[in-house]
Amino acid sequence: MPKKNVAAVKKLRITLIKSAIGHTERHKATIRALGLRRLHQTVEQVDSPVLRGMLQKVNHLVKIEEQE
Repeated sequence: MPKKNVAAVKKLRITLIKSAIGHTERHKATIRALGLRRLHQTVEQVDSPVLRGMLQKVNHLVKIEEQE
C-alpha cells in the first residue's frame, strides 16, 4: 500500500472569535464539533469538504487561517 504524502495535507487554523450565545442550537453544536470550547481558543483541523461545510455555517463566529 502506498504511503500518503503527509506534507501535501492542508490544515486550517480555526479560532472562535464570537460567542455562540444567542445563536441557534445547530450553530452551538457545530462549534462544539469543531473542538472549540472558549473564546479565542484555536484548533487545527485537516481541510476537507465536510469541514468546509461546517465552517460555512458558522463563518460569522470564527476566524479561519490556512496553513501548509
